[in-house]
This record gives sequence, structure tokens and C-alpha cells, in this order.
Amino acid sequence: MDSISPIYPLAKSSWNDDELRAIERVVKSANFTMGTEVSEFESDFAKKFGSDFSVMFNSGSSANLGLLAGLKYMKNSKLNDGDEILVPAVSWSTTYYPIHQLNMKLSFVDIDLDTLNMDTNRIEEAITPKTKAIFAVNLLGNPCDFEKLNAIADKYNLLLIEDNCESMGAKYKEKFTGTLGLGGTFSTFFSHHISTMEGGLVTTNDICLYEAMISLRAHGWLRNLPLYNSVYNKSGDDWEDSFKFVLPGYNLRPIEMEGAIGKEQLKKIDKFLEIRQRNAKFLLKSSERLSNFKFQKEIGQSSWFGFSIILTNKLMGKRKELVATLNKAGIESRPVVTGNFTRNPVIQHLNHVSIPDLPNAELVHDNGLFVGNHHYDLMNEIEVLINSLASFEVQYG
Repeated sequence: MDSISPIYPLAKSSWNDDELRAIERVVKSANFTMGTEVSEFESDFAKKFGSDFSVMFNSGSSANLGLLAGLKYMKNSKLNDGDEILVPAVSWSTTYYPIHQLNMKLSFVDIDLDTLNMDTNRIEEAITPKTKAIFAVNLLGNPCDFEKLNAIADKYNLLLIEDNCESMGAKYKEKFTGTLGLGGTFSTFFSHHISTMEGGLVTTNDICLYEAMISLRAHGWLRNLPLYNSVYNKSGDDWEDSFKFVLPGYNLRPIEMEGAIGKEQLKKIDKFLEIRQRNAKFLLKSSERLSNFKFQKEIGQSSWFGFSIILTNKLMGKRKELVATLNKAGIESRPVVTGNFTRNPVIQHLNHVSIPDLPNAELVHDNGLFVGNHHYDLMNEIEVLINSLASFEVQYG
């Protein structure tokens, strides 16, 4: 495939000397494993997003695992073996894997073609007596319709939790996504709204869930918990308590460098979001002259992780040609997350209920792609994108 060096990449570093100095500070301290820097970042993060607690993990994927495991092993467990969890058919792989790994079942729901989030009109038909939770995914920065989700959750006595890994800083009715359910996950991977290299967090207001995740994150031991806690009270003998294992945990700990970098990145999040939203406004305005492409409809206040593009009308079925056109123009692109996840071969290995018809996820799988959004001005890059789409429309429409 002919290509040029990308002028419009999918992701680019958001670091400057602040992050480098933070790394240097950790190196000089010689304290590299999870410690004070991580703890301070967790505190700053919870305060920023209006949550009582946050727990940092070594990735957003691990944050999903930590959240779901916490719900299973916390005091007065919220989830158990065999429970069915409602998930959208379009999301990242590690939205789904922890449900299988914890011996629960995936129940797929089609997406709304406008918002790309779970179609709230299809949720109730998927609910069975075994359904215990809705795992809502705020896709590509766009909040779900939480008014409808909460109404359904209340009606059927379901947990509402969030995979907010792509949507840091988004808001629904002035409240940050990731804090609208019992727990919400975030990612701080390189391409995300803030970057700590690798990293993720869970926010919650539930102290029992918080304490379960603290233990599960580090081997399932007591060491990082207070003397009296909801998981297992300590004896008061530090030597014994430091090596007492009480939950079937993991090693999902971040490192001190990531906590230190996170503290610096968090100071910049408001500016990053402002620029991302300005880029999105320019793209949506510029795209009004296009007739055969569909862009994501914003619910609440999106943090615009990236820009989805769905081919419609006469352009349907021509995604391969569009990818080649964008590549020639120096514009990197990729599928809309994973497309219809149930079409991935790994589905044969996952515990799931019968998969329903998923027409909107199918359409996105075959006709959707997305390009990046960034923490810097993209006006010139977006103009190249829109001109490329317009030329493609003329050629193939």
C-alpha cells in the first residue's frame, strides 16, 4: 500500500520537561515500586474527578479486572460465579475478558449507531433472572445516556459500572463519567487523555470495594490495608500481617514513575480537554459539507478520544479504499475500537449467553474507522482529512 509519513498520527506524546523531571525525581529517590508517588496521584485523581477513592493499576485493562474482581470478592459480594453482565458489542477486548476470567457470562447488547454506545432500547430484552450488572462503556470519549441506564438498573435491581478508559474528562449532566456507577475505570496509556506510559485507575465511593481492590492489586495480601478493614482485620503484628494472604489476588501494581508522571499530567488535563473539544467542534462544522459519512453524536460533554467515521449510502463497502486514500494523505486510521467484538475468533473461548442480532455493531465493523484526536491544535490536519473525505465522496459516491 502506498503511503507517506503520517502528518496526522493516531497518537503523539503529551509530555514535556515536567514529566522528565518527575522521572528524574523517582530515579534519584531509588524508590521504584509502588509507593508515595502512586498514593499521591491516587489522591489527586479522586479529588479531581469527585470520587471518594481511586486505585491505580498497571493498565486500564488491569483496572477492569481489578474492578470486577473487587465486586466479586468484596464484603457482601456484588457479583458471583455464573452471573450475566450486559456489555456493548463494540468495545476493547479487556472490557470482556475479566468477566470470563472471573467465571461470569457476557451478554452482548447492540450499540446505538449515533452515539456508538450501548443501545438503551435493546437492554431490557437481554435481561434474564441471571443478569446482575450493566457494564456501560463510554466509547471514544462519549458519555452513555445515564438517565436511561440508571432507570433500567433501578427497575431490575442491577449494578451499574463503567468502563471509562476512553473517556477521561467527559461529563454527563455536570458529573464526570467514571463516577456515575458503583465503580468506573480509566486508562492512562500513551494514546489516552493523559499518559503515564502504561497505567489505569478505578474510582469508587464504596469503601468495601476500594479495600478489596487494594488487596487484590497486590497479591491479595493484607499489607496495604489499615488495621481494621472490610476484607480481613490485621493482627497488629506487622511482620505477620505483611505476609498474610486473604484474597485470590494478582500483581497489578503500577510503579512509582507512573504515579509521578500522572501527578504532572493531571495538572494539564483541563487544557488537554479544552483543545480536544475545540478540535472536535471544528471537525463537526467542517464535515457539514459531506453527505456520505456519519460522525459520532455527542451525548453530554464528550472528551473526544478520537473521531469515528462511518461510511454510508453509496460508500458502504468501500472502507478498504478509504483507508488507502487516507494513508496516501498521511492520515493514520484504525477500526472503531474492535468493531463487533463477537466476530473475533477469541469469542469461542469466552463464556457468553446466546449472541443476538447485532446489526449496528455489524455495520460499524464493516464500514467504520476512526482517526485520532490530540492535545494540540489539529485545524490543519482536520482540513486535510475533510478534503480527503470530500474527494473520496466524489470518486466513489
